[in-house]
Amino acid sequence: MNKLETFNKVFEGYEIRSIWDEEKEEYYFSVVDVIRVLTNSKDPSDYWTTLKKRLRKEEGSELPTICRILKFKAKDGKMRSTDTLDTKGILRLIESIPSPKAEPFKLWLANLGNDRINEVYDPSLAIDRAISYYRNKGYDDNWIELRLKGILNRKKLTDVWKDGGIEKDYEFALLTDEIYKSWSGMKAKEYKKLKGITKESLRDNMTDIEVILTDLGEVSTRDIALKEHPKGLKENIKVAKRGGNISRITKELYEKEISAKMDL
Repeated sequence: MNKLETFNKVFEGYEIRSIWDEEKEEYYFSVVDVIRVLTNSKDPSDYWTTLKKRLRKEEGSELPTICRILKFKAKDGKMRSTDTLDTKGILRLIESIPSPKAEPFKLWLANLGNDRINEVYDPSLAIDRAISYYRNKGYDDNWIELRLKGILNRKKLTDVWKDGGIEKDYEFALLTDEIYKSWSGMKAKEYKKLKGITKESLRDNMTDIEVILTDLGEVSTRDIALKEHPKGLKENIKVAKRGGNISRITKELYEKEISAKMDL
């Protein structure tokens, strides 16, 4: 069965949205994101429109016709259809765009594809890469251990939500917000704003105690749901609030013991 996984890759500070096709073992990259990297164009969509016309008219290139249209999350948060190309297609695209970044980008693509394929056959490599990434960012091993456990617990929670009839992205977001709001008083977006971040992972910007409280809220929500089997969004929201409240009570006890308010 064909399975697609969405990833955000970064090249020299630029986000390149990509999707990994598990069946074909191939990345598909957003064409406009690649064009933005190579050209620094303020309007990469317009650049791509013009380039497609030239490729068809002057060169008879089939490149525009082999694009695969996939949906990515745009800046406004909505899923929008986007032209994508696999690695071979992107390399052909690079040949059509004069850019001093061409060779470094080719090397980046080659390393990215090779690493990902290796991780398919040995998933521990992905874990090793994540650990190295966090260490390079300055996180200590205790924090990293909590973060990796939290990722696993989050997956277990979303599986339970799916069993309870939760299917749409906005439903998962609403339930997550209920957990955050119950213990921190803020929705995820509000929490991010407080942290001064936008695209970065909220949890990657949390202290160890914040990670623990977030994880506790999700584990508690999961365990209550496993016991009571809520169905649909309305019932699951009630359970999410209860799970988040367990973290709130823990947070209040923590603050009382250390005689200080947590600086979220």
